[in-house]
Amino acid sequence: MSDLGEAASDPNAQMLGGGNPGVIPEVQQIFEQHMRALLNRPNAFRQVVATYDGPQGDRHFRDSIATLFRKKYNWPITSANISLTNGSQSAFFMLFNLLGGITDTFTQQIMLPLTPEYIGYADTGVGPGLFHACQPSIKFLENGFFKYHIDFNKLKIPNRIGAICVSRPTNPTGNVLTDEEVDKLLALARTHQVPLIIDNAYGAPFPNIIFTSTSSIWNEDIILTMSLSKLGLPGIRTGIVIANPEITEAISGMNAIINLATGGLGPAIAYPLIDTGEILTMSTDTIRPYYEQKLRKALECVHRTMADLDVFIHKPEGTFFLWLWFRNLSIDSQLLYERLKARRVFVIAGHHFFPGLDGDWPHQNQCIRLNYAQDESTVSAGLRIIADEVRKTLI
Repeated sequence: MSDLGEAASDPNAQMLGGGNPGVIPEVQQIFEQHMRALLNRPNAFRQVVATYDGPQGDRHFRDSIATLFRKKYNWPITSANISLTNGSQSAFFMLFNLLGGITDTFTQQIMLPLTPEYIGYADTGVGPGLFHACQPSIKFLENGFFKYHIDFNKLKIPNRIGAICVSRPTNPTGNVLTDEEVDKLLALARTHQVPLIIDNAYGAPFPNIIFTSTSSIWNEDIILTMSLSKLGLPGIRTGIVIANPEITEAISGMNAIINLATGGLGPAIAYPLIDTGEILTMSTDTIRPYYEQKLRKALECVHRTMADLDVFIHKPEGTFFLWLWFRNLSIDSQLLYERLKARRVFVIAGHHFFPGLDGDWPHQNQCIRLNYAQDESTVSAGLRIIADEVRKTLI
């Protein structure tokens, strides 16, 4: 993050490393219209910036989310099932340390049944050894693609597990767990009497950056997290936790201690979008097609610039990332990162995405993640330099 921050003002940098969503003009216009409407409503601006919300978050916003999900999925939820946080990163810090962490006698861990997994989880524990992960199985597909699957034959749930956690779609790979995989995980969670956390930052129904057919599921054994960031509002830091009231009350209490209150700007801008259902049409008709087009262009560029390399692409089923696996890379991905950084191309080295995985698996050091949400010229220029640097390692 320090490297990305320093490079952000460099006009010559190819910024393919961060998680910033693309700037979609039609979506930004909608947000600007709602911001102007907020400023034009009597006392609305003062209410947002000069008054603390409660630690569970704005009640009207939570009511509107609950209503949306009751109508769309028939989920039996109310505002009591929802807590807001200052971004989903803070939500995971609270959830992981609420359900896992160091006790008087041992460390209760968070199980990651599929790696690679979101880099933002890695350092959220206030003590060491928070995560326990399982190596995936790999299925090779046509045209240079592959896909990770949970290896249920090797997946063992230790006794000291406080929760099972997956992201769906998965950052960094774009993997989407199948409905069958989710059902099996839920059964395991119930057997071990722990919650199943599903990180839905990119999923349905908003922002709906998901390119395969799935079912959306929630019940009181599931903690579902969402965010307004990937809609195009990363700067306002609004996370959403949907869970049973015991969990949401605990999050509310932690919010009160850590943040005093949650920010009100995100709920104020997004409330009318959720209340009218406009957020659904915006996600389906504008946001997802935008990224689908970006993805097609990025894949064409990978195939064009790396046709001579032994590279495999994880099947991109969601998010706005590509996960590239260079099987015959003669250096590790961190050194590749450093060489790319020297040429002002910023990606993320793959080894960061395997928290809690024991053993020395060479695959961890053969992969990189890149963000294809940037403009086409940036992505294509970056991919050409990546291909050039990988070729140099083969000489």
